[in-house]
Amino acid sequence: MSSSRTKSGLSIGYRIGYRIRMVGLTLFGPAQLGEGNDPKARLKRERAARVARARAASPSDRS
Repeated sequence: MSSSRTKSGLSIGYRIGYRIRMVGLTLFGPAQLGEGNDPKARLKRERAARVARARAASPSDRS
């Protein structure tokens, strides 16, 4: 796994918090919900949006 993929332009605090919340939702979250109201899916969408903003804000070294 490359370093750029691992970091994704996000801070270490956010990445740790994301993992903690994902584990918490996995263990203690609701049983089954649809895609629209599933908290794990919402968390993944929020992270994807945050990664996209971070990548758009920083100039890429690769072509």
